[in-house]
Amino acid sequence: MFKSIKSTIILFSTISLTLLVGKATAYDRITGETFASRSEVIAQNGMAATSQPLATQVALDVLKSGGNAIDAAIAANALLGLVEPTGSGIGGDLFAIVWDAESKKLYGLNASGRSPKGLTREYFAQQGLDRIPAFGPLPVSVPGAVDGWFMLNKRFGSKSMQELLAPSINYARNGFPVSEVIAYYFEMNQKRIGHYPGFTETFTINGKTPKKGQIFKNPNLAATYEKIATGGRDAFYKGDIARTISGFIQSQKGLLDYQDMASHTSNWVEPVSSNYRGYDIWELPPNGQGIAALQILNVLELYDLESMGRDSAEFVHTFVEAKKLAFEDRAKFYADPDFNQIPVDWLISKDYAEKRQKLIDPNQAAKRVDAGKHDGDTIYLTVADRQGNMVSLIQSNYRGMGSGMIPTDLGFVLQNRGEMFSLDKDHFNALEPGKRPFHTIIPAFVTRNNKPLMSFGVMGGGTQPQMHAQIIVNMIDFGMNLQEAGDAPRILHTGSSSPEGDVMLDGGYISLESGFSVKTRRDLLQKGHTIKDVSGAFGGYQAIMLDDKNKVYYGASETRKDGQAAGY
Repeated sequence: MFKSIKSTIILFSTISLTLLVGKATAYDRITGETFASRSEVIAQNGMAATSQPLATQVALDVLKSGGNAIDAAIAANALLGLVEPTGSGIGGDLFAIVWDAESKKLYGLNASGRSPKGLTREYFAQQGLDRIPAFGPLPVSVPGAVDGWFMLNKRFGSKSMQELLAPSINYARNGFPVSEVIAYYFEMNQKRIGHYPGFTETFTINGKTPKKGQIFKNPNLAATYEKIATGGRDAFYKGDIARTISGFIQSQKGLLDYQDMASHTSNWVEPVSSNYRGYDIWELPPNGQGIAALQILNVLELYDLESMGRDSAEFVHTFVEAKKLAFEDRAKFYADPDFNQIPVDWLISKDYAEKRQKLIDPNQAAKRVDAGKHDGDTIYLTVADRQGNMVSLIQSNYRGMGSGMIPTDLGFVLQNRGEMFSLDKDHFNALEPGKRPFHTIIPAFVTRNNKPLMSFGVMGGGTQPQMHAQIIVNMIDFGMNLQEAGDAPRILHTGSSSPEGDVMLDGGYISLESGFSVKTRRDLLQKGHTIKDVSGAFGGYQAIMLDDKNKVYYGASETRKDGQAAGY
């Protein structure tokens, strides 16, 4: 178990630094850290942690009826596409890491879609665009989530897709009460994409987005799920659904067509790992950003973080500077491996981390850093079952509700992942026909001595590798338990160079949650950091950990969102 698992200076014109800190959260608990929101959930037979309680309950129902963790994850993901369309849905992509108890091995799945074969960089030049728009038909890439479900089901599942989609079909037809945070994001997304065709008909009640507690129905999604349940993955990629998607996108002057849908394939991939103080941390290789977490941890391992203390400028500075180094490599190298030779082994090596660590000045924030030189909003869920199977699964539309493109009468919105390509022809992540874009969504897993220990993830764009690293550091270096590690105040650095072509020249800025002291913030300003207050940007965490000695699972869920961890 993790370390015994014990229970420049910026001045703002309108608010002082003291006000910026806010009041640190405290729950007056009699055990554990004062910032912890609750105890961990503990159960013997199975555990599920998702970002919406109804999805958690569906996962448990599947486990109790004899399904395994993979079955339960698919069923929960399908329901999240209904109850949390502000972050997920079958118009998006999916990634997963599975611990298979029978083979005692980890498996990785990359179910991300590719760019339309008819979409080229020259097209954007002809339109006078120097970057890909965030919304509309042009950033739409092929949605990979449905194929991901069927890949998982075929290899590891024990129940039929008809059984797994039945709860979602029922809820879509009969309705469910909308939860608080999701109601907030419904309203926010209406301001972004509410003017596009189909939004009002699909995602509002009498023209207004559903409020907390209102019963919301999506009969079009129910019908779509029924077609998938009975017709299989080809009903989505080669049948009427694919024709509707391509016809709608082309009516909006986009280039995704039927053949792009029909030719889609997902890929089984080998997860990659780095050892952090005796624990093997696993991520998926690019086109995702998971290895950035490993790069950050490799640098942090060279420091005595425990002696620094978590609420110290020394720790925050060290963490942020390590993140900057990793994100420069992320901006340069992370892309579709089918189009480039990505030097993954080199990037996550200890030798490389030692060289990069020498670039960190302990007393001064870096305004810019260079990548290494080498030759040659989202949902997360995790489920574990009594047989010992565990799955770490993440799925997203990107930018909350994606592109705003809602194919006629299908009940879901298409992702805008294509926005993340670069239009620089020399960039690893340059747009090319049939290429997978750089991806932000990443599942994670931890093993020790070749045994499964923890399945976890933190949703939230470029936040994710930073928070993966912080969860690990919180548990291993600072001795927090599974729930405390997620509740602890978080550090977020924004403004690094990006795979879309942006370059950091000013050092970016740090945002700190309430709980970090005024002294820490003041000392960071003295080191040359810029501090900005932000809200809602710190991600959403779910985790399950196996206590092999007592043969129980621990579960934890994000207090910043609507999620729930539960077991039986």
